Amino acid sequence: MNKIGIFFGTETGTTRLIAKKIHKKLGDELAAKPVNVNRIALDEMLQYDALILGTPSYGIGDIPGRSAGCLEPNWEEFLAQFEHADFSGKRVALFGLGAQERYADRFASSLLRLYEVFKGFGAEIVGSWPTDGYTFDHSAAVVDGRFVGLVIDARTQGMFTDERIDTWLAQVGPLLLEKASAPV
Repeated sequence: MNKIGIFFGTETGTTRLIAKKIHKKLGDELAAKPVNVNRIALDEMLQYDALILGTPSYGIGDIPGRSAGCLEPNWEEFLAQFEHADFSGKRVALFGLGAQERYADRFASSLLRLYEVFKGFGAEIVGSWPTDGYTFDHSAAVVDGRFVGLVIDARTQGMFTDERIDTWLAQVGPLLLEKASAPV
C-alpha cells in the first residue's frame, strides 16, 4: 500500500487517541486510519511497507494482553498469529505510553517487547527517541541511551504530547513515506 499503516493496542483508549492524533497530523493522503490490533488479521498489517505501531505499557514490561491482565484482546493475542510472519523490507516506527511517576521502575517498558518482536521478524525499526525531559528510574525500552520509539506520558506530561508527536513525525515521517511510496 502507498500509505503508512497505523496500528495500536489499547486497554483504556489512550493509545487509540494518540494513534488518532498521529493520523490527523499525517493526514488521510499519507496514512490509513488507525486500527486496533484486536480487530485485524496479520495479512491486513502486512499490506503496508511502512507502519506506525503503538502500545500501552502493561504489567512489568509485559506485552499487553489477557495474560497480563487486559480485559480485551491486545498485542499478545495479535502476535500469536506471527508464527511465520515476515516483516523483511518493512519499515516500522513505534510509540508507547507510560506513566513515569506512577511506574518509575518500569516506565514504558512494554515498548521494548514490541520492538523485539518486529525486529525479530525482519522489520527495520526507525524513530528512536531521547530520554531527556522524562523522570524515571528504569525503562527496558531504553537501548543505547534512547527509547526505541516515541514515548508519551499522557498522565503527567500531556502538555508535551503534541510537540513530541510533531518532532517525532518530522523525524520518522520522511523515512516512512520513502518506504510507503517505493515501487514494489
